[in-house]
Amino acid sequence: MTSGISRLLDIAPAPEEPRTKNWDAFEAALGSELPSDYKEFIAVYGGSKWDNYLYVLEPECPNKHYDLITWARNQAEDLEYLWEVEKKPAELETEGARVLPWATTDNGECLYWLARPGVDPDGWTVMVNEARGERWEHFPVTCTQFLASCLDGELRSGLLSTLFPLSAHEFRQLRAV
Repeated sequence: MTSGISRLLDIAPAPEEPRTKNWDAFEAALGSELPSDYKEFIAVYGGSKWDNYLYVLEPECPNKHYDLITWARNQAEDLEYLWEVEKKPAELETEGARVLPWATTDNGECLYWLARPGVDPDGWTVMVNEARGERWEHFPVTCTQFLASCLDGELRSGLLSTLFPLSAHEFRQLRAV
């Protein structure tokens, strides 16, 4: 168990229903492996909403609006268009560097993995993009470390809502709508 997952389990007990996934199929659809801490997170928590604000995406999420594969395709297209008119973040200037979404918020901020050439997915870090603007933040942690650190107050993003996290944490698995 990764340290991020251990910390999250202290914050929110695991739901009764673990989720199993065919990761090979999802990774083939994305054209990339995914970080092991994310796969462990999905097995424990699944696609989920944290503190009534942050949604963690899941492949084949029961709530189709938070499907990781669909978000990855849509964001790749949107960002390709966006970078024709806006400057890419410095972290993406390296040839072959890209971002893949793993979470979003009620306000529309998007949280990404920064995938760099030659970096194993377990070494991917987190980037946050503001909802309707060109500001980005980079955090040199994994997605589960980012979420746990935000929830316990160790880490603060200047782009995420000042109301996140809540003082009493709320967790809900995403269900079909």
